Amino acid sequence: MSQNLEENKKNAIEFYKMAYDGNPRKAVELYVGAEYIQHNPLVGDGPEPFIAYFERMSKEYQDKSIEFVRAIAEDNLVALHTHQKWPGDEEYVTMDFFRFDENGKIVEHWDAMQLIPKESANGNTMY
Repeated sequence: MSQNLEENKKNAIEFYKMAYDGNPRKAVELYVGAEYIQHNPLVGDGPEPFIAYFERMSKEYQDKSIEFVRAIAEDNLVALHTHQKWPGDEEYVTMDFFRFDENGKIVEHWDAMQLIPKESANGNTMY
């Protein structure tokens, strides 16, 4: 089965936004496949550790926000480039990669996160 790249991008964004905004269980129900392999070392494998992590984040950091800067899809992968704002004036650039199964469901996740510095040697933004 071929991948619907636009649908996968839309679903990756909706999955991430829903979990980030405090409803990870619904995000998993709607967008995750039969397995969920996690590569972030702070989160366990499988749906339940993912749900627990995002439920805790929602309670501990209620004033966080996320902006999806770009989404790129190729084959069965979607990459998201985001800008996150956290309490205490911390801002992060993140890059998340999702692998989709043949049914268009998310089954694997990788990410990298970097604190946005106050100054840049090159004067460019991280976006």
